[in-house]
Amino acid sequence: MDPINKTHVSRPGLIVVDIAAADDATALDFQQLLAERWATSIAERTTRDVGQPGVRLRCYLDLLQLVGSDALAEVVPQTGAEGAR
Repeated sequence: MDPINKTHVSRPGLIVVDIAAADDATALDFQQLLAERWATSIAERTTRDVGQPGVRLRCYLDLLQLVGSDALAEVVPQTGAEGAR
């Protein structure tokens, strides 16, 4: 994989994720799981290293930007027993 650029980790919450998997489908499915939870700059395709097994993929996450149901949970407070009256 290429070196990590300082911009990609310039502040807390930014993460570079390098994925190694047996096949394209597994790597892309894992990336999709990450993208369903956090703001993610996704890769369109995987890469293969000559002479190495499997595929690789790099994506970038911002853990401070939730998406999907996790983002809704942050915006809409959960009501407990005291809120059910």
